[in-house]
Amino acid sequence: MPAASDLLAFVGATVVLLLIPGPAVIYMLNRTFADGRAVGLASVAGLEVGDTIQALLAALGLSAVIATSTEAFETVKWVGVVYLLWTGVRTLSTEPPPLDADVAHVSRRRAFRQGIIVNALNPKTSLFFLSIFPQFVDPAAENATSQSLVLAAVFVGLASLFNSSYVLIGSRLRDLLLRGRGVRVMRRWVSGFLFIALGVLAMTTARPRTA
Repeated sequence: MPAASDLLAFVGATVVLLLIPGPAVIYMLNRTFADGRAVGLASVAGLEVGDTIQALLAALGLSAVIATSTEAFETVKWVGVVYLLWTGVRTLSTEPPPLDADVAHVSRRRAFRQGIIVNALNPKTSLFFLSIFPQFVDPAAENATSQSLVLAAVFVGLASLFNSSYVLIGSRLRDLLLRGRGVRVMRRWVSGFLFIALGVLAMTTARPRTA
């Protein structure tokens, strides 16, 4: 187990990360507003599979390998950049279909699959595990791996709680938002520009320096 002080500090860092809107928040709110609570929660399940992938990579030390390898880091970074920019441009160039509160436009299975991709390639989460996560683990300790796995589980648990809360709150506001143009503007213009902005931000990210 990590020390109590390290665990509390990690929880604080994770909460800060989860409060900053990113691709995951945009995606699950879009799915919730467009298709309702059930599809929104399915997208959260997919997002947490993506989080688990990144958390396990970090816990097993593979993220450190990526951080110390220029080629590996650049490959991971540019895959995320291309995905975010492509998603942003496609969102901006496509007129969203009219919403019907009683019709699901995306199945729960598809929302789940898309959620995995969104968070497995989420640059915000990747940078957290590449640069911040290692600071809470003592690599010289005999239980370094178990420390990492505990922190990974804490991260996924908190992410599940926060993301599910976003969906539940969004579903409460859905009927009200469907009466105006707010959801339409968010689904196309706000989402599109945010995805592009996140792609540009990821593009300018440098590989963390190692001692």
